[in-house]
Amino acid sequence: MKPLNILSLGAGAIGTYLGGSLALAGHHLVFVEQPAIVETLQTRGLRLNLAKIPAEKRTGIDPHHQDQTEFTLTSATVKFTASLAEALPHTHFDVILFALKSFDTATALRTLAETVSPADLPPILCLQNGVDNEPAIAATLGAEKVIYGTVTSAVGRRGPGDIILEKLRGVGVAAGHPLSQQLVEALTGAALNAQLFPVAADMKWSKMLTNLLANPTSAILDMTAAEVFAHPGLYRLEIEQLRECLAVMKAQGIDTVDLPGTPVRALALATRLPLWLSKPLLSKAAGAGRGAKMPSFHIDLHAGRKQSEVSYLHGAVVRAGEKVGVPTPVNKLLTETLLALTEGKIQLEAYAHQPEKLLALR
Repeated sequence: MKPLNILSLGAGAIGTYLGGSLALAGHHLVFVEQPAIVETLQTRGLRLNLAKIPAEKRTGIDPHHQDQTEFTLTSATVKFTASLAEALPHTHFDVILFALKSFDTATALRTLAETVSPADLPPILCLQNGVDNEPAIAATLGAEKVIYGTVTSAVGRRGPGDIILEKLRGVGVAAGHPLSQQLVEALTGAALNAQLFPVAADMKWSKMLTNLLANPTSAILDMTAAEVFAHPGLYRLEIEQLRECLAVMKAQGIDTVDLPGTPVRALALATRLPLWLSKPLLSKAAGAGRGAKMPSFHIDLHAGRKQSEVSYLHGAVVRAGEKVGVPTPVNKLLTETLLALTEGKIQLEAYAHQPEKLLALR
């Protein structure tokens, strides 16, 4: 297929993985990042460890490099810039990769709209977690400018523009946009295992369901996912938050669908099983889903970022529940408690390794 011109907003874990993989497959990539990170990337390039991709799936990579597992992409192959104004007005891009944290969406959209007229912007493939980002893009730039997407592969970040693929699963792209099928072909050709989904809401809410597992509890209690699932009271809390999300989905007419490499329907089924029977299944899913990483909320909280995506995940469940009349007390408790920790309203150590203290809030 004809190479695509792609602009990646950021060189974080997902941006580097997808953008770097597409560049290895022959597409033209420009990465926009902070000035200090751009300086680093211009010096040493992007680094991708793709050892988890079976050799037979690397057909889209240059035949001379199919036996490699560690790749470096220098500024001779991809471009790095610290300014959207330097990139957008001077190059025709086919698509923008949007893989930012949800709390950065508003700023990114404002910058895009101020840099180029929305009519002149290419469509945006939104790969963020949560269900609020695509509607925000559509409201700011127009519905025709957004393509719903999701990533299920586990990717570890070793540094700016430096990633390791921990588990290959795939990428989901919603049908309905003129570019959707072409993007699936490009992503699959880059060994990213893409799949087209007919209903965007089913895909996005199913992915969000998997993101709920042991995420806020791990951050609040400073415990691993395995430790959370080993505690009977916390495991019950995990099941209850998933049941709330599933009830909200049902009330909206949203179906649970399996995602690339991710049996979400089995996860939903497990919430209806007796706790003693479902626990081994969900414990394995929680541990395998993130590779070797701590859950993302834990990483953000303990890195002192002062921002959390919990309001875009569990908080989204609460807001949707309020609209359709479905109570979501567990998701509300987890959202409010983690936000209080994030904003410094309560001390970081307030609930550390104290499950019973958290459970007593119910």
